[in-house]
Amino acid sequence: MTKVFIDGSAGTTGLRIHDRLKNREDINLLTIDYEKRHNIDLRREALNEADIVFLCLPDDAAIESVSLIDGQNDVVIIDTSTAHRVSPGWVYGFPEFPGQRDLIHSAKRIANPGCHASGFICLIYPLIKADILPSTSLLTCYSLTGYSGGGKKMISEYESANETGTLNAPRIYGLNQNHKHLKEMTRIPGLTHAPIFSPIVANYFSGMTTVVSLFKEEISGTIEQIKDIYRTLYHGPIVHYEEKDDEKGMFSSSRFTDRDDMEVLVYGNDERITLISRFDNLGKGASGAAIQNMNIVMGIDETTGLRIGGHSAQ
Repeated sequence: MTKVFIDGSAGTTGLRIHDRLKNREDINLLTIDYEKRHNIDLRREALNEADIVFLCLPDDAAIESVSLIDGQNDVVIIDTSTAHRVSPGWVYGFPEFPGQRDLIHSAKRIANPGCHASGFICLIYPLIKADILPSTSLLTCYSLTGYSGGGKKMISEYESANETGTLNAPRIYGLNQNHKHLKEMTRIPGLTHAPIFSPIVANYFSGMTTVVSLFKEEISGTIEQIKDIYRTLYHGPIVHYEEKDDEKGMFSSSRFTDRDDMEVLVYGNDERITLISRFDNLGKGASGAAIQNMNIVMGIDETTGLRIGGHSAQ
């Protein structure tokens, strides 16, 4: 039985991972009493006893946790923080890219992607690799998320009886163009310039839509070639390309709430093209992706314990 420790199990992502794993018969969850969760000796013991560790912590705390692990220890670390996403020696945990599953399976240090970053990179990475989009492209991206992406403090703010009227409308943030996801959004797909990135939080719990728009002059190809690239690469079960318009010309960002899969779509025409990814910021954008990576490390079906298409995989 695989021994798993969640360092930071009281946070939003940690709680979701714990909830998904607590009833799995192939997992032995190592725990520390809530009141003692900051005890460094107990954390060090659990970190070194586990086979797989999830770090669900702020960046500085995640770096500290890695330092507590014996250098000779073979434990696999899956870090859901921003701390190691572009660090040397860490494998980026997006298995859908060619060859990435094998790297994840044999890795001891895995950086779980950011939620907004997952939505952006899944759209841009394959187009750069196929020479449809140059690495020097100056891109603009906006990404709409539910308020759960802001953690416990933001959840409490939105769900408080004293919430202000400003929370009832979508709010743009990251206005200084220095959002913490920009490093991986630039480095992982191989861009030479960071995109202009406008994340938006709205008054619904979870669900995310990430959008990148292109003019035909910006690409070396056609809208149909882009669709073919996505169709070939993203055929499921977790990330899947879709061709549909069953929402009467509208598009809901909450449609994938409580799901761990992601859909990629292409709209527009040969002149102006809209690339869209839709998923749950707490699913494929956080805890679902972390569990997918754990399953790959364990060598089992990567959908085990995940909700795909609204149904739990056994």
